Amino acid sequence: MSSWLRRLQLTVRSKTGLSSGVLVWGLVATLGGAVTLGFFIFAAYIALAERYGSLTAALALGGLFLLTTIIALICCLSSQRRTVASAKLALAARSPAPWLDPKLLGAGLQIGRAIGWRRLVPLAAVGVLAAGLAKEWFGRDRPAGETG
Repeated sequence: MSSWLRRLQLTVRSKTGLSSGVLVWGLVATLGGAVTLGFFIFAAYIALAERYGSLTAALALGGLFLLTTIIALICCLSSQRRTVASAKLALAARSPAPWLDPKLLGAGLQIGRAIGWRRLVPLAAVGVLAAGLAKEWFGRDRPAGETG
């Protein structure tokens, strides 16, 4: 069940690029934008109230917050792109089993027709038995909590 939820989560991330980093940087950018607007409004007020002095400080702080906002937006976009890329890689790694490939299924059907199903079934049973034994044999060295 958790693998389905993980796959759903990765699918949503690959389509939207949404992650905690994107949300945090988006919040910083929004807060920076609001503070920038506040300082520029404050600077306009000071410009009208008195010609020099406090205006220079307000514009300098407004420029600082504008720079912070631009940096946060760049980081937000970078984080979103990394999230999309990593989710796509994780989805590609969780691709379905290779034996479900239509080309391989077609080749298997042709081999089955050529050799004959009555001869192929015992060979497949021996192959499954050998794979099970190999999994048990090579799985002994792993710790108890680790599965392969």
